Formats: sequence, C-alpha cells, structure tokens
Amino acid sequence: MEHTKKTVFPDDWEDEERMNFLFSDFKENREVHPSDWDSKVEFWTSLVLQTCRTHGAVSLSLKELNAAFKRNGRLPLGLTTVIQSMARCGKLQRESEFAANVDSGWLSWGVGVLLVKPLKWTFSTLLGSSLVSQDESFVVIELVKEKAADLLEAYRSSAFSGRSLLSFQELSELCSEVCPGESSLCLALLQLQREKRCTVSLHEGEKIVKFSRPGQCRVSPVSEVDVGIYQLQCSENLLGERIKVLGLEADKCREEARMLLRDRKKSQALRCLRGRKRVEKRADNLFAQLETIRGILDRIAQSQTDKLVMQAYQTGVAALRLALKDVTVEGAESLVDQIQELCDVQEDVNQTLAGVATSDENVDELEEELKALMEDADAMTDRLPGVLPEVPHNPLVPPRGTAQGGSSLLASLPDVPTNTFNISDQQLEEELNRLTLRDFGQKRLEPALYESEDRHRLVYLCWLTPGGKSNPPDTAHAPRHSAENCDGRAEGSRLASGCPGPDHGWR
Repeated sequence: MEHTKKTVFPDDWEDEERMNFLFSDFKENREVHPSDWDSKVEFWTSLVLQTCRTHGAVSLSLKELNAAFKRNGRLPLGLTTVIQSMARCGKLQRESEFAANVDSGWLSWGVGVLLVKPLKWTFSTLLGSSLVSQDESFVVIELVKEKAADLLEAYRSSAFSGRSLLSFQELSELCSEVCPGESSLCLALLQLQREKRCTVSLHEGEKIVKFSRPGQCRVSPVSEVDVGIYQLQCSENLLGERIKVLGLEADKCREEARMLLRDRKKSQALRCLRGRKRVEKRADNLFAQLETIRGILDRIAQSQTDKLVMQAYQTGVAALRLALKDVTVEGAESLVDQIQELCDVQEDVNQTLAGVATSDENVDELEEELKALMEDADAMTDRLPGVLPEVPHNPLVPPRGTAQGGSSLLASLPDVPTNTFNISDQQLEEELNRLTLRDFGQKRLEPALYESEDRHRLVYLCWLTPGGKSNPPDTAHAPRHSAENCDGRAEGSRLASGCPGPDHGWR
C-alpha cells in the first residue's frame, strides 16, 4: 500500500477511552463478549477499506497497516484477527491464491512480478496455515474490481482503443493515473483476466495485452493475425521515430553549413550540405516504407470491417430464413381472401341492423308531421305582421295609488305609447276569435278591472308580444274589444295582469 496521501481517521480517533478499547487485543473466544468483538471488527474493517481507497491501493499487508494506524507510539493489537475475519468474509484474499485462480499463462509472469515471497506463501497455502506474517500481502477484492473497471474504461477512451494488442509498457504509461504502481496495474489485469475481459501473452520476451471489444462479453484469444498487426504497428512507430530523428539531423547539418559559411569555410559547408542531402534521402526512403505499412494496416482494417459486414449479412439471412420458415405466398393470399370475406359479412350485418330501427311508413309519417308544423309556423307569421319595437329599458316602478289585488302588475307597467299600432280592427277580431280562454285553464276576471287606465295598459301589453307592429299603439284609436292580440307565448302574462277573455269587452 503506497502512502501517497494522508490517512483520514474517524472522529473516534481522538477519544482516548474509545481508542484504548479498540487498540486492545481480541478475546480468545468471541462468545465471551460478542458485541464487543463485532464492534471492533466492524470499526477496523471500515477503516482499512477507507484507507486503501484513499491511497489508491488494492493490496495491503499487516506491516503497512501497523504503520498507517500507529497512534501515540501504540500499535493496534488486533489487526491480525481483523485480517483473518475479512479473509473469511471474502473481502481479502492472499495474492498467491488470487493469482492461482487465473490461467497458468499468467503465473509465468504475474506471480514473479506481484509476490515478494511466492515460495513462502505457496508453502503456507499448501500447509493450510492461518497465521498472518508481517510482509504477507492481501488483495482487497472490492477495490481491485473497481480498479479493473477503471483500467478498462481508460483504455477504451484512449487513442489506443483501435489497436487490438498493446504492450505492457504502453499500458503502464496510458494508465499511470488509474494505476500509479506496477503492483496495482498487475492486480487489475489479473482481475480482468479472471472476468475474461483481458488476456496477456508473451511475444519475443515482451508482454502484450489484449482487451475485449465493446459489446463483447469475453475477449478472444491472441491470434496470428493479431500478432502480425502488432508487428506492423511496432514497425510503424519505429519508422516514425527514425524519420523524426533524421529530420532533426538534417536540420542540424543545415545549421552547421550556415555557421561554416559565416566563417568563410566553403568546402566544409559543402560537405555538410551533402550530408544533409544523404539524410533527407534516407528519410524519404523510410517515409515511403512508412506509407506502405500504413497502407497495409488500412487494408487490414478494411478487411476486418468487410468481415464484420459479411458476418452481419449471414446472421441476417439466417434470421430471415428462420422467420419465413412457415410463410408462403399461397398462405398470404388465403389470409387476404378470408379477411375480405369477413369484412363483407360485417358490412351486411351492419346494414341489416340499421334497417330494423325504422320502417318507411314511420319515416313518411314523420315527414308529413314536420311539414304540417312548418306550415303552421308560416301561417302564424303571416297573421302577425309587423316588427317588434325596441324593448323599454326603464325600470318597472309601480305608480302612486296602485290598486291592490290583480291590478298590481298592471300598475307597475310603463306608460302606454301614444302613436298608432298599425293593426286594423279586423285583425284584432280574428285573433280574438282564434284564442279562447279554455286554452289556458283560467277563470274569468271581473269586469271591474277593466277601467280606462287598465285598458290602455292591456293594449300596450299586447303590443309587446312578438306579433305586434314596430310602431307604438295609439290609445285614442284602440278598438273597444278584448285585448287578446297576443300569441301563445304571452297568454300567461295577460292572465296574470288581468287581461279579459273573449267574452269580455272594454268598458
């Protein structure tokens, strides 16, 4: 565990009584005080995980924990028990056991890099020893999984994501921030190897790494094509570096030639220019080779794309063939005919149900009744000529000395207009004969109500009905007949106001 950052301790760290209890050793038997045992294990487990995450470490040892948790010259006495408890719970695992769970190909380089004393740990593992030595390293499973995911994400988001193989040195430089130490990088790669998302192999003594592609659950083995592409990429990088060096050398020869010309050493300046030409020629040859290699890599990339397209076509054809396995043209035509037949049957049923609702005789009777109603409405309009005048806006204020009883409503009406009605006596007589008191079911009113003032108000009330003329009535020429010049809609108002029936005339 690299001590790159300062350890952050909890608030209990300043409590002397609490720390004395936590720094003390565990009892031999947990059953004596199970609550004290569990509280101490929980405290140190949480602190160990927090410290490792703060320092960016994925492994730890008892020696490193003692150095990190030293307080006032005292060391925790129960860390051995805490490590054993975490190992039983699966939170920690020995590095030798962690590496042994990976393919044997990794052990050829992984164990030698990661483990400080692999022989001792192997013997302790084989003998089943549960003792924890000071230098024995343990892997924090939770943290190494997080580190492995960060490593894979860093590779896929980098410029090297297009390359199938990557050297271990290039990967170390790429993930220097994610995995600052070589031990952390190796443990993260071991975890990816366990998850089948990464594989590592040796090529000419150099470790090369291959990651799974996005969308792939498992990484494919390193093939000869991958190795060939890797060699071409290495040659491309090597040629690029040499061309850059030759360019610098050519510029240096040119500067030397200028300095010699200033010193009037023409022959030496000429030799520098000839050397510059030779360097530029070599650079041109290397650049041509570089372009050839890049062309080959482009063709390989294109062929891989074509291969993926062909695989997609094959998958699509197989899926389409499987989907159309039981589908034929004859079957489709039969289904269309059946659908059309069912649609025709449904249309016939709808027409039959619509014909049951009404018959032709009922329709004819309804049309004749409607025609009669329209004729009656036209006749009513013809019998009541004229246009209604404007409706008065003055409030209905009963005059002084209003009679009690049936004349109260008449007294609240406005004054009778003085101009003519433009309604003849014959028209009033016809309207009077048409209306009878029987239509309203009301009793006759006493003739005493028909005084001169009431007579004028009744004429004006009839003038307000829809059948009246636009000109106001002339009380001087008002007929001395019944005031029944009103249509059916005004009959109720006339009876309430004391309007006489057809048997009563004006007094």
